[in-house]
Amino acid sequence: QVQLVESGGGLVQPGGSLKLSCVASGITFSVYDMNWYRQAPGKERELVAGISSVGGRTDYADSVKGRFTISRDNAKNTVYLQMNSLKPEDTAVYFCNAVLSLRPSVNYWGQGTQVTVSS
Repeated sequence: QVQLVESGGGLVQPGGSLKLSCVASGITFSVYDMNWYRQAPGKERELVAGISSVGGRTDYADSVKGRFTISRDNAKNTVYLQMNSLKPEDTAVYFCNAVLSLRPSVNYWGQGTQVTVSS
């Protein structure tokens, strides 16, 4: 049974930081590209950041470049999202996504973790 379990969300003031974690089980983590998506109320889900299975190549949405950092620890089956200089518009549910790099039709989602940026 495949599980992706996110943690680390919460309430933070503008300008603050949070670090999200996503622990995967039931998959060979190292062969999956890993992504973080977010969905704000009334908006479509959007890709925030991704990290490849091989080489650890990273990509970011323009809105988070320079503020967010994605990383992975294959030994711990975990992907992270370090979020700095948070803004109210970063408020959303953040989802972890695993995509089998050689077969993208095989993909899995976590249940999401709420991030709220507010004073």
